[in-house]
Amino acid sequence: MKRALNIQALMLPGAIVLGISSYLIYHFTPALRPIGPFCHAFAASGQRWVIALLLFFQFVKVSPHDIKFCRWHLKALAFQVCCFLVLAAVTAFTGPGAGRIILECAMLCLICPTASAAGVVTEKLGGKINETVSYLVIINVVATLLIPLVIPLVNPSTELGFWAYVGHIALRVFPVLLLPCAVAWLIRYTTHRLQRLLMRLSRYSFYIWGVGLTLAMVLSTRALLLSGLDIGPVACIVAVSVAACFIQFFLGQRLSPERITPGQALGQKNTGFLIWLGYTYMTPVTSVAGGLYAIWQNLFNSWELWKKGQH
Repeated sequence: MKRALNIQALMLPGAIVLGISSYLIYHFTPALRPIGPFCHAFAASGQRWVIALLLFFQFVKVSPHDIKFCRWHLKALAFQVCCFLVLAAVTAFTGPGAGRIILECAMLCLICPTASAAGVVTEKLGGKINETVSYLVIINVVATLLIPLVIPLVNPSTELGFWAYVGHIALRVFPVLLLPCAVAWLIRYTTHRLQRLLMRLSRYSFYIWGVGLTLAMVLSTRALLLSGLDIGPVACIVAVSVAACFIQFFLGQRLSPERITPGQALGQKNTGFLIWLGYTYMTPVTSVAGGLYAIWQNLFNSWELWKKGQH
Protein backbone atom coordinates (compact mmCIF):
# COMPACT_ATOMS: atom_id res chain seq x y z
CA MET A 1 0.00 0.00 0.00
CA LYS A 2 2.78 2.42 0.96
CA ARG A 3 4.73 1.69 -2.23
CA ALA A 4 1.60 2.14 -4.38
CA LEU A 5 0.85 5.53 -2.81
CA ASN A 6 4.43 6.68 -3.36
CA ILE A 7 4.23 5.67 -7.05
CA GLN A 8 0.93 7.51 -7.39
CA ALA A 9 2.42 10.58 -5.71
CA LEU A 10 5.12 10.65 -8.38
CA MET A 11 2.66 10.02 -11.20
CA LEU A 12 0.99 13.44 -10.95
CA PRO A 13 4.22 15.49 -11.30
CA GLY A 14 5.24 13.09 -14.08
CA ALA A 15 1.97 13.77 -15.93
CA ILE A 16 2.52 17.53 -15.53
CA VAL A 17 6.03 17.31 -17.01
CA LEU A 18 4.89 15.00 -19.82
CA GLY A 19 2.00 17.28 -20.82
CA ILE A 20 4.13 20.44 -20.81
CA SER A 21 7.05 18.84 -22.67
CA SER A 22 4.73 17.25 -25.26
CA TYR A 23 3.29 20.63 -26.22
CA LEU A 24 6.72 22.32 -26.26
CA ILE A 25 8.12 19.61 -28.54
CA TYR A 26 5.51 19.91 -31.26
CA HIS A 27 5.22 23.71 -30.86
CA PHE A 28 8.93 24.46 -31.27
CA THR A 29 9.77 21.73 -33.78
CA PRO A 30 9.09 23.14 -37.27
CA ALA A 31 8.47 19.71 -38.80
CA LEU A 32 5.78 18.97 -36.19
CA ARG A 33 3.96 22.30 -36.24
CA PRO A 34 1.39 21.22 -38.86
CA ILE A 35 0.02 18.64 -36.41
CA GLY A 36 -0.50 21.32 -33.75
CA PRO A 37 -4.23 21.93 -34.42
CA PHE A 38 -4.87 18.18 -34.46
CA CYS A 39 -3.03 17.71 -31.14
CA HIS A 40 -4.98 20.56 -29.55
CA ALA A 41 -8.32 19.15 -30.74
CA PHE A 42 -7.32 15.67 -29.55
CA ALA A 43 -6.31 16.97 -26.11
CA ALA A 44 -9.53 19.00 -25.70
CA SER A 45 -11.78 16.14 -26.81
CA GLY A 46 -9.78 13.50 -24.94
CA GLN A 47 -9.94 15.41 -21.69
CA ARG A 48 -13.74 15.53 -21.83
CA TRP A 49 -13.86 11.75 -22.35
CA VAL A 50 -11.49 11.23 -19.43
CA ILE A 51 -13.66 13.43 -17.20
CA ALA A 52 -16.78 11.51 -18.21
CA LEU A 53 -15.05 8.17 -17.55
CA LEU A 54 -13.83 9.27 -14.13
CA LEU A 55 -17.31 10.43 -13.15
CA PHE A 56 -18.78 7.18 -14.44
CA PHE A 57 -16.56 5.08 -12.16
CA GLN A 58 -17.41 7.32 -9.20
CA PHE A 59 -21.17 7.08 -9.80
CA VAL A 60 -20.85 3.29 -10.16
CA LYS A 61 -19.72 3.17 -6.53
CA VAL A 62 -22.12 5.83 -5.24
CA SER A 63 -25.82 5.05 -4.81
CA PRO A 64 -28.44 7.72 -5.48
CA HIS A 65 -29.25 7.47 -1.76
CA ASP A 66 -25.67 8.55 -0.98
CA ILE A 67 -26.14 11.94 -2.68
CA LYS A 68 -26.94 14.03 0.38
CA PHE A 69 -26.47 17.62 1.50
CA CYS A 70 -23.98 17.97 4.38
CA ARG A 71 -23.40 20.93 6.66
CA TRP A 72 -19.96 21.60 5.23
CA HIS A 73 -21.50 21.72 1.73
CA LEU A 74 -23.38 24.85 2.74
CA LYS A 75 -20.24 26.48 4.16
CA ALA A 76 -18.17 25.71 1.06
CA LEU A 77 -20.94 26.89 -1.24
CA ALA A 78 -21.37 30.14 0.69
CA PHE A 79 -17.62 30.80 0.49
CA GLN A 80 -17.45 30.25 -3.28
CA VAL A 81 -20.58 32.22 -4.10
CA CYS A 82 -19.84 35.19 -1.80
CA CYS A 83 -16.24 35.53 -2.98
CA PHE A 84 -17.33 35.34 -6.61
CA LEU A 85 -20.03 38.00 -6.18
CA VAL A 86 -17.78 40.40 -4.26
CA LEU A 87 -14.97 40.08 -6.80
CA ALA A 88 -17.45 40.49 -9.65
CA ALA A 89 -18.77 43.72 -8.14
CA VAL A 90 -15.23 45.13 -7.84
CA THR A 91 -14.33 43.96 -11.36
CA ALA A 92 -17.40 45.65 -12.86
CA PHE A 93 -16.03 49.04 -11.72
CA THR A 94 -12.42 48.32 -12.72
CA GLY A 95 -11.14 49.53 -16.08
CA PRO A 96 -9.08 47.47 -18.53
CA GLY A 97 -5.56 46.60 -17.45
CA ALA A 98 -3.55 44.30 -15.25
CA GLY A 99 -5.78 44.93 -12.21
CA ARG A 100 -8.88 43.75 -14.05
CA ILE A 101 -7.09 40.63 -15.32
CA ILE A 102 -6.04 39.71 -11.78
CA LEU A 103 -9.58 40.18 -10.47
CA GLU A 104 -11.05 38.06 -13.26
CA CYS A 105 -8.49 35.30 -12.57
CA ALA A 106 -9.45 35.29 -8.90
CA MET A 107 -13.17 35.15 -9.81
CA LEU A 108 -12.65 32.12 -12.04
CA CYS A 109 -10.44 30.26 -9.56
CA LEU A 110 -12.98 30.71 -6.76
CA ILE A 111 -16.22 29.85 -8.57
CA CYS A 112 -14.83 26.99 -10.67
CA PRO A 113 -16.67 23.71 -9.91
CA THR A 114 -15.07 20.69 -8.28
CA ALA A 115 -12.92 18.49 -10.53
CA SER A 116 -14.13 15.10 -11.71
CA ALA A 117 -10.97 13.56 -10.22
CA ALA A 118 -11.66 14.97 -6.74
CA GLY A 119 -13.50 11.81 -5.71
CA VAL A 120 -10.64 9.64 -6.96
CA VAL A 121 -8.04 11.51 -4.89
CA THR A 122 -10.42 11.75 -1.91
CA GLU A 123 -10.81 7.97 -1.88
CA LYS A 124 -7.05 7.42 -2.15
CA LEU A 125 -6.53 9.69 0.85
CA GLY A 126 -9.21 7.92 2.91
CA GLY A 127 -12.02 10.48 2.57
CA LYS A 128 -15.71 10.05 1.78
CA ILE A 129 -16.30 9.79 -1.96
CA ASN A 130 -20.10 10.14 -1.64
CA GLU A 131 -19.79 13.58 0.01
CA THR A 132 -17.32 14.73 -2.63
CA VAL A 133 -19.55 13.58 -5.50
CA SER A 134 -22.55 15.23 -3.83
CA TYR A 135 -20.75 18.59 -3.67
CA LEU A 136 -19.54 18.14 -7.25
CA VAL A 137 -23.16 17.93 -8.41
CA ILE A 138 -24.27 20.86 -6.24
CA ILE A 139 -21.52 23.29 -7.27
CA ASN A 140 -21.90 22.46 -10.98
CA VAL A 141 -25.62 23.28 -10.85
CA VAL A 142 -25.02 26.50 -8.88
CA ALA A 143 -22.17 27.64 -11.17
CA THR A 144 -24.26 26.99 -14.29
CA LEU A 145 -27.01 29.29 -12.97
CA LEU A 146 -24.84 31.90 -11.22
CA ILE A 147 -22.16 32.57 -13.84
CA PRO A 148 -24.64 33.72 -16.53
CA LEU A 149 -26.10 36.20 -14.03
CA VAL A 150 -22.72 37.76 -13.32
CA ILE A 151 -20.93 37.72 -16.68
CA PRO A 152 -23.10 40.46 -18.28
CA LEU A 153 -22.19 42.75 -15.36
CA VAL A 154 -18.46 42.08 -15.67
CA ASN A 155 -18.36 41.98 -19.46
CA PRO A 156 -21.37 44.03 -20.68
CA SER A 157 -20.16 44.11 -24.29
CA THR A 158 -21.32 40.56 -24.87
CA GLU A 159 -24.52 40.10 -26.86
CA LEU A 160 -25.89 36.89 -25.37
CA GLY A 161 -28.81 37.04 -22.94
CA PHE A 162 -29.13 35.19 -19.65
CA TRP A 163 -30.79 32.04 -20.96
CA ALA A 164 -28.40 31.87 -23.89
CA TYR A 165 -25.53 31.94 -21.39
CA VAL A 166 -27.20 29.27 -19.26
CA GLY A 167 -27.74 27.06 -22.29
CA HIS A 168 -24.17 27.52 -23.52
CA ILE A 169 -22.63 26.68 -20.17
CA ALA A 170 -25.10 23.86 -19.45
CA LEU A 171 -24.24 22.21 -22.77
CA ARG A 172 -20.61 22.30 -21.67
CA VAL A 173 -21.24 20.93 -18.16
CA PHE A 174 -24.25 18.66 -17.99
CA PRO A 175 -23.58 16.12 -20.76
CA VAL A 176 -20.29 15.27 -19.05
CA LEU A 177 -21.99 15.26 -15.63
CA LEU A 178 -25.39 13.69 -16.26
CA LEU A 179 -24.68 11.02 -18.88
CA PRO A 180 -22.06 9.15 -16.77
CA CYS A 181 -24.45 9.35 -13.81
CA ALA A 182 -27.41 8.01 -15.81
CA VAL A 183 -25.45 5.14 -17.35
CA ALA A 184 -23.81 4.17 -14.05
CA TRP A 185 -27.09 4.08 -12.14
CA LEU A 186 -28.84 2.24 -14.95
CA ILE A 187 -26.19 -0.47 -14.67
CA ARG A 188 -26.50 -0.45 -10.86
CA TYR A 189 -30.21 -1.29 -10.97
CA THR A 190 -30.26 -3.60 -13.99
CA THR A 191 -26.97 -5.52 -14.29
CA HIS A 192 -25.47 -6.29 -10.88
CA ARG A 193 -22.75 -8.57 -12.23
CA LEU A 194 -21.48 -5.85 -14.57
CA GLN A 195 -21.63 -3.31 -11.73
CA ARG A 196 -19.45 -5.53 -9.52
CA LEU A 197 -16.94 -5.86 -12.36
CA LEU A 198 -16.90 -2.09 -12.89
CA MET A 199 -16.39 -1.50 -9.17
CA ARG A 200 -13.30 -3.70 -9.30
CA LEU A 201 -12.04 -1.84 -12.36
CA SER A 202 -12.60 1.51 -10.67
CA ARG A 203 -9.32 1.10 -8.78
CA TYR A 204 -7.63 2.15 -12.03
CA SER A 205 -9.38 5.55 -11.96
CA PHE A 206 -6.30 7.23 -10.57
CA TYR A 207 -4.23 6.18 -13.57
CA ILE A 208 -6.97 7.35 -15.92
CA TRP A 209 -6.71 10.72 -14.21
CA GLY A 210 -2.97 10.69 -14.98
CA VAL A 211 -3.88 10.60 -18.67
CA GLY A 212 -6.40 13.40 -18.17
CA LEU A 213 -3.84 15.53 -16.36
CA THR A 214 -1.35 15.10 -19.20
CA LEU A 215 -3.96 16.32 -21.69
CA ALA A 216 -4.90 19.20 -19.38
CA MET A 217 -1.27 20.33 -19.23
CA VAL A 218 -1.04 20.31 -23.03
CA LEU A 219 -4.01 22.72 -23.13
CA SER A 220 -2.65 24.80 -20.25
CA THR A 221 0.79 25.21 -21.80
CA ARG A 222 -0.79 26.23 -25.08
CA ALA A 223 -2.94 28.85 -23.33
CA LEU A 224 0.12 30.30 -21.58
CA LEU A 225 2.37 30.47 -24.65
CA LEU A 226 -0.31 31.93 -26.92
CA SER A 227 -1.39 34.53 -24.35
CA GLY A 228 1.44 36.90 -25.33
CA LEU A 229 1.77 38.12 -21.73
CA ASP A 230 4.87 39.84 -20.40
CA ILE A 231 6.62 38.52 -17.33
CA GLY A 232 4.90 41.02 -15.00
CA PRO A 233 1.28 40.00 -15.66
CA VAL A 234 2.31 36.33 -15.72
CA ALA A 235 3.88 36.72 -12.28
CA CYS A 236 0.65 38.31 -11.00
CA ILE A 237 -1.48 35.48 -12.41
CA VAL A 238 0.90 32.95 -10.85
CA ALA A 239 0.51 34.67 -7.48
CA VAL A 240 -3.31 34.78 -7.76
CA SER A 241 -3.58 31.11 -8.76
CA VAL A 242 -1.23 30.00 -5.97
CA ALA A 243 -3.13 32.06 -3.39
CA ALA A 244 -6.54 30.77 -4.57
CA CYS A 245 -5.32 27.16 -4.48
CA PHE A 246 -3.80 27.49 -1.00
CA ILE A 247 -6.80 29.32 0.48
CA GLN A 248 -9.34 26.82 -0.82
CA PHE A 249 -7.47 23.70 0.25
CA PHE A 250 -6.63 25.29 3.62
CA LEU A 251 -10.16 26.53 4.28
CA GLY A 252 -11.79 23.35 2.98
CA GLN A 253 -9.84 21.21 5.43
CA ARG A 254 -11.28 23.28 8.26
CA LEU A 255 -14.94 23.09 7.30
CA SER A 256 -15.40 19.69 8.90
CA PRO A 257 -13.65 17.44 11.43
CA GLU A 258 -13.11 15.02 8.52
CA ARG A 259 -10.59 17.28 6.77
CA ILE A 260 -9.80 15.33 3.61
CA THR A 261 -13.20 15.34 1.91
CA PRO A 262 -14.09 19.06 2.13
CA GLY A 263 -10.49 19.99 1.38
CA GLN A 264 -10.51 18.10 -1.91
CA ALA A 265 -14.04 19.17 -2.83
CA LEU A 266 -13.27 22.87 -2.37
CA GLY A 267 -9.64 22.90 -3.48
CA GLN A 268 -9.55 20.59 -6.50
CA LYS A 269 -11.02 22.34 -9.53
CA ASN A 270 -12.22 21.45 -13.01
CA THR A 271 -9.44 23.50 -14.60
CA GLY A 272 -10.49 22.54 -18.13
CA PHE A 273 -13.80 24.32 -17.50
CA LEU A 274 -11.90 27.22 -15.93
CA ILE A 275 -9.71 27.61 -19.05
CA TRP A 276 -12.73 27.46 -21.36
CA LEU A 277 -14.71 29.94 -19.27
CA GLY A 278 -11.88 32.46 -19.18
CA TYR A 279 -11.16 32.22 -22.90
CA THR A 280 -14.82 32.35 -23.92
CA TYR A 281 -16.38 34.95 -21.60
CA MET A 282 -13.61 36.90 -19.85
CA THR A 283 -10.41 38.57 -20.96
CA PRO A 284 -8.86 35.61 -22.88
CA VAL A 285 -5.53 35.71 -21.04
CA THR A 286 -7.35 34.79 -17.81
CA SER A 287 -7.49 31.23 -19.14
CA VAL A 288 -3.83 30.99 -18.12
CA ALA A 289 -4.96 30.93 -14.48
CA GLY A 290 -6.67 27.59 -15.10
CA GLY A 291 -3.50 25.99 -16.40
CA LEU A 292 -1.45 27.28 -13.50
CA TYR A 293 -4.07 26.20 -10.96
CA ALA A 294 -3.92 22.68 -12.43
CA ILE A 295 -0.19 22.56 -11.64
CA TRP A 296 -0.52 23.78 -8.04
CA GLN A 297 -3.46 21.52 -7.11
CA ASN A 298 -1.79 18.42 -8.48
CA LEU A 299 1.52 19.18 -6.80
CA PHE A 300 -0.43 19.53 -3.54
CA ASN A 301 -2.24 16.24 -4.19
CA SER A 302 1.11 14.55 -4.90
CA TRP A 303 2.45 15.82 -1.58
CA GLU A 304 -0.64 14.55 0.26
CA LEU A 305 -0.36 11.11 -1.36
CA TRP A 306 3.35 10.96 -0.57
CA LYS A 307 2.69 11.98 3.05
CA LYS A 308 0.00 9.31 3.39
CA GLY A 309 2.36 6.74 1.89
CA GLN A 310 5.00 7.63 4.50
CA HIS A 311 2.53 7.07 7.33
